[in-house]
Amino acid sequence: MISQWISSTWPEIGMVLISSASVYVAILLYTRFAGLRSFSKMSAPDFAMTVAVGSLFGSTISSPSPTLVLGLVALASLYFGQWIISALRQKFEGFGKVIDNQPLLLMAGREFLDDNLRQAKVTRSDVYGKLREANALNYDEVLAVVFETTGDISVLHRSDSNAVLEQDFIKNVIGNEHLQRTA
Repeated sequence: MISQWISSTWPEIGMVLISSASVYVAILLYTRFAGLRSFSKMSAPDFAMTVAVGSLFGSTISSPSPTLVLGLVALASLYFGQWIISALRQKFEGFGKVIDNQPLLLMAGREFLDDNLRQAKVTRSDVYGKLREANALNYDEVLAVVFETTGDISVLHRSDSNAVLEQDFIKNVIGNEHLQRTA
């Protein structure tokens, strides 16, 4: 029993190597066709695409099911779906609003927006960590903290006290009205 778990035959090893090379080349070709957006992390569909490709890559090369052909077809369908979503997002402005999350303001200047923190399920400690990562040294440097559509937290800060936040940067952020009254 244990020997089956820790050993393999040479034909099995050969199949894993052939599958790995085939799937890897296919991913490169599919990415070339569909574009680098396939591995971006700008929206929920982009993130799902990245996770699904990794999962299919792993399962196709390490087990007999799905077969290599089915794995390649499944990958092609994922890339095609991503390409369609990107095309629809470019053609119809409202399409992106339907499938994408919207960024959420967590801090406006010195003010924590507790309702938005609860909505995003983010703690003040999480925000403090991001402020440290952004090298913000005090509350006066913070212009805004935004929970992005990808789940990342962006810190917009300044070292020049006269710096002003460009309104275009926050126009689609939920809660941006808090910034407009403090800017």
